[in-house]
Amino acid sequence: MTSESEERMRAAGMSQPAAARHAAQLAALLASLREMGASAVGRAVRYWVPGRIEVLGKHTDYAGGRSLLCAVERGFTMVAAPRNDAHMRILDARLMELVECDIGPEMNGTARHWSTYPITVARRMARDFPTLGRVRGADIVFASDLPRAAGVSSSSALVVTTFLALADANGLSSLPEFTEHITDSEHLAGYLGAVENGWSYGHLAGDTGVGTLGGSEDHTAILCARPHELVQYTFRPVHFERAVPLPAGYTFAIGVSGVRAEKTGAARERYNRASRSMSVIVDIWRHATGRSEATAAAVITSSPSALDELRSVIAVADTSETGLTPQQLLTRLDHFVVESEELIPTASDALARNDLGMFGTIVDRSQARAEQLLENQIDETIELARSARELGAVAASAFGAGFGGSVWALVRSDTATDFLRRWEQCHRERFPSSGSGDDESFFVTDAGPSAIRME
Repeated sequence: MTSESEERMRAAGMSQPAAARHAAQLAALLASLREMGASAVGRAVRYWVPGRIEVLGKHTDYAGGRSLLCAVERGFTMVAAPRNDAHMRILDARLMELVECDIGPEMNGTARHWSTYPITVARRMARDFPTLGRVRGADIVFASDLPRAAGVSSSSALVVTTFLALADANGLSSLPEFTEHITDSEHLAGYLGAVENGWSYGHLAGDTGVGTLGGSEDHTAILCARPHELVQYTFRPVHFERAVPLPAGYTFAIGVSGVRAEKTGAARERYNRASRSMSVIVDIWRHATGRSEATAAAVITSSPSALDELRSVIAVADTSETGLTPQQLLTRLDHFVVESEELIPTASDALARNDLGMFGTIVDRSQARAEQLLENQIDETIELARSARELGAVAASAFGAGFGGSVWALVRSDTATDFLRRWEQCHRERFPSSGSGDDESFFVTDAGPSAIRME
């Protein structure tokens, strides 16, 4: 018999196999919640929260640029029951790891542990909405079938998952301080991006975040994706531009490189350097012109001559205190401008007219520029993108923060299983120590729906 959860996910646009799989997981999580001894199981909420594919938009969102995105049909299933105190218990049902803490404005997580993300959410909620008094905690159980640290946004999905649980437990959507800033899913995506990176959002002051200076494209895809479509957004603020259908008869294959895209240690510094470069560019512009644009995107679209003016002031700027040379900043700017202002709009146009050859050519250019200008690609992701094209993919590209992670390939649905087998085999032969070869590493997914609350 089809469950209520499965029907809800099918109605939202999820494929039947994925909906059945996640509905079964939700039932198992509800049993785990009872075993935890949660006192309000009868008032438990249930959610599905997906990961995402960044089709195009490499390191553009935090600078106000655009991205082309979709959700995947893998992600987090979660059940949560409200508590009558400020205690949070959160169980990863796959790892069987339980984290407990009292929610407050000064709480801190454990470095390099998944609990950093839910604790960051809880701390920011306590700081941003003091009229709650004592933030009500929750008993939360989740499971994820997303490969971890693989570029498919498992960390941001956990941020969204935790927020949805605590928001329900506290009736957050009825608070005037909340609705003043957040009135729809796009506002919420922007806010949760700020929670993760530690930036302010409107009058809500920032804090340390999780330590990475990312944007809100992940949260936007998770909360605003459309089934069977790609969505094009600009950021800071989050703004919808268009949606284009995924070509009929095609689906995504995902290949995980086996190199974890950890946003910690040296990898985090390389990631943050790309983000910090864009901030330095804007600071140089403000100092030289007295203008007040907040992002690189706002600068270059402020007038027809602004981009040339920006390049001129960067070329002569004293950047000795930033650790970056003017030429490095100009290279970073060049990557951003072409990716955001040229490649993404033309790629969306190509898909809209079903010109898959042109779409593939544009994606190839984006991948090459990431390798040459962003320098955030590794041998494994470069080879995955190349071999996918050789095996017949319409298009293929690495995505996410880089320095590890995954590659997507757009392939015919009727040949996807065979393509995936050959693609994985090529990768294992080229990089035999790149991963365990389990089912989490290479998989097929439709463009799926955004987060779903079960009624």
